[in-house]
Amino acid sequence: MTNVQALYGLRNPVRPSQTLMKGYSRLYRRSLKLALDWAVHRHLWRGQAMYIRSLFEANKHVREPRQQRALFEQTEQLLERWKHPDPYRPPTAPGGSKYERNLPAPILDPPPHMIL
Repeated sequence: MTNVQALYGLRNPVRPSQTLMKGYSRLYRRSLKLALDWAVHRHLWRGQAMYIRSLFEANKHVREPRQQRALFEQTEQLLERWKHPDPYRPPTAPGGSKYERNLPAPILDPPPHMIL
């Protein structure tokens, strides 16, 4: 038994699975991107990003799988509710204002030489 386990009286601590950890990372990233959709300037977004980080940090010690699932679902519902009607898209990305603008001309083979 390690010192941490002895300190908290845990014999077999429940650790989140790798899949769940990836889900948390994706959820965190989605929430940051959503905040960026609503923030006009980066310095305003930074404060929101720090607040979002504090919310995730406050719940990182939850080890009960049912509570984790409930927090995960609540956060997803919150993100869906706050979804921006016109999210930011980089101009050159699909759906952006400059997507496929000024494409290079296709390289075509010259017509075959004809003898008349």
